[in-house]
Amino acid sequence: MADIPDKIQTWQMVKPFTKDKETGAVVPGKIEKTEVDVPQLKSGEVLVEVAGCGVCHTDLGYFYDGVPTVNKPPLTLGHEISGTVVAGDSKWVGKEVIIPAVMPCRQCTLCKTGLGNRCLAQKMPGNSMGIYGGFSSHIPVPSIDLCEVKDRGDIPLSHLAVVADAATTPFQAAKRANLQYGDNTIVIGVGGVGQYLVQELKALGAGRVIAIDINEERLETMLKNGADFAVNSSGKTAREISGEIKAFRKKDGLASTGWKIFEVSGSKPGQELALSLLSFTGTLVIVGYGPHKVEYSVSRLMAFNAEIKGTWGCLPEYYPAVLSMITKGKINFSDFVQTRPMSTINASFEEAHKKSPDRRIVLVPDF
Repeated sequence: MADIPDKIQTWQMVKPFTKDKETGAVVPGKIEKTEVDVPQLKSGEVLVEVAGCGVCHTDLGYFYDGVPTVNKPPLTLGHEISGTVVAGDSKWVGKEVIIPAVMPCRQCTLCKTGLGNRCLAQKMPGNSMGIYGGFSSHIPVPSIDLCEVKDRGDIPLSHLAVVADAATTPFQAAKRANLQYGDNTIVIGVGGVGQYLVQELKALGAGRVIAIDINEERLETMLKNGADFAVNSSGKTAREISGEIKAFRKKDGLASTGWKIFEVSGSKPGQELALSLLSFTGTLVIVGYGPHKVEYSVSRLMAFNAEIKGTWGCLPEYYPAVLSMITKGKINFSDFVQTRPMSTINASFEEAHKKSPDRRIVLVPDF
């Protein structure tokens, strides 16, 4: 059993990137190593020793793009967390766990009607849990939503941090789309989240899965991991991309109606493409976040009898299903994860901000 620390070692966001109001010049943010108190654990809470914490696009949004956090800096970012319980609720002590990225209150109307993933009182490490986040040695969290890791085989516990968001958000998106066996699907953007969505759609019984991206190497990887067809959208118009998809449908004798489209890139071109592909009785689910605005004629939804939905996080009760997919080999997991010392956080953030990595970066405590 690990020792209970006197202090939590952490990499804390002291301030995010900002712009000087007078000159418009970018003022760099700061993430610094520090110590914070171990809080007095309340009934039903535990202290988790962090094994790994993934670097998510959301963290980069908080740090670089001015996306506000519920609790203002200084605070520790990080919400993709795996680790071992070392204190608190006795029935959890000693167990390996994944901490859900969003933890619902379980009391409100949304929670009681199956929409707890968007609970307005939800707790999220690195955002709405005070100063505590996953880029730390330890983190205090409620135990009720923990996902126990019972049999991970030879998968390192640190790698399973990715389950807390990148691998579970796609599962919630599939549920949000009301995915049925045999449904034909399109995934736009096969980076950190999209690469799992492609695989999970196939594992859940989707008919055809089409992957769209501007990165040819990623598309080749997806063709080996669940995608039936791939389209490189780089430099192409929406009409040209639609033409390639139409030719694929025709070759395979697929219907043009009822397709379920998942926009994961969070980019303006990706969202514009998704809207242009939405057609008769189709469903578009917005998974990726972007701060821009996109113009669309909503009357097309009436004409197509189509729908557009948003999705957020994942209900904690779905985590075991996703974890099972990984441990049973239904999802290629190891090829899409890399680990680095947590002390590289500043360099890792900068790298991931410049270009979304093909393999999710998980930072491992090295205090």
